Amino acid sequence: MAYKPQVGAQMASPNVIPMADIMLVLLIIFMVVTPMLQKGVSVDLANVNNPHDMKDADKDDAIVVAVTRDGKIYLGNTPLTKEDITSQVKDRLSARLDKTVYVKSDARAKYGDVVAVVDEIRSAGVDQLGLLTEKNQKEKSTPPPPSAD
Repeated sequence: MAYKPQVGAQMASPNVIPMADIMLVLLIIFMVVTPMLQKGVSVDLANVNNPHDMKDADKDDAIVVAVTRDGKIYLGNTPLTKEDITSQVKDRLSARLDKTVYVKSDARAKYGDVVAVVDEIRSAGVDQLGLLTEKNQKEKSTPPPPSAD
């Protein structure tokens, strides 16, 4: 007679506790890392119906000037005064082939502040200037044309 070891009782359901632990750790990692992924200063962009797609503005070496609603000006994450914009933009554009500068302004920023920033950027010798906006989420759907019956 051969020896047959006794097998314990088997569970019919899988053990999900280790998986839940891993998911919680991943959630915490993503919650910590996500705010660090944002480039530049956060502003509420103006909503428009027909925006132009500017994929180059998302590049790491893109020159983005931000105007906040209280009139503060940032080049990337660096705060600037209106007088320093021209020299800073000239310095950043000196060794580049693509001389495009992108301006993102808060939807509630004063129009005069944005125009002054654009003028300062233009005086730095920039020919290509992009104004960053967001696509309007509430698109008005046009009704279908009436039938010819």
